[in-house]
Amino acid sequence: MPSVACVGVIGKHNNPLHISLFPPEGRDELEFSFLLSSCLDIFEMRMPHKTADSDFGLLQAVDERLAMYGWLTNTGVKFVIVVDMFGRTAPEGSKMNAALGLRDADLKPAFRALQTAYIGLLRNPFYNPDEHSPRIANAQQRIGSTQITSRRFIQEVQRIGNAWTPGIASI
Repeated sequence: MPSVACVGVIGKHNNPLHISLFPPEGRDELEFSFLLSSCLDIFEMRMPHKTADSDFGLLQAVDERLAMYGWLTNTGVKFVIVVDMFGRTAPEGSKMNAALGLRDADLKPAFRALQTAYIGLLRNPFYNPDEHSPRIANAQQRIGSTQITSRRFIQEVQRIGNAWTPGIASI
């Protein structure tokens, strides 16, 4: 049964803000970092043709196992979910077949939940999104990570990645 393999949050300057792997011990973070970077051109290519809808749908099928789906916020932050088509064993009595693939609508609840988590992060008075911009960090000659370090946000991303299954209405 399909499951989330990776959730990536990419900043408006195409810098990685957060990467979560599912399960973290069985995945290579560098490999998924490269995969997330590879989809940035697809976002840029589709941008002029995009209407008000934030859902970019299937960005690319990496192989028969992994597929990447994208979502763009109105602030230019990109969410990417990498789905492992053979990720979990289907529960007893389930009729889900990985060979049939996913519809774009299957991931909308996960993207909406990610956007809600990101909005919650932005509402935190101690979080400044400009601190995570590589351009500003370089201009101010700051040394350190531009990654999101909020424990609450990271836990929420983990919850979303673990809770998602095809056909779920809300997370």
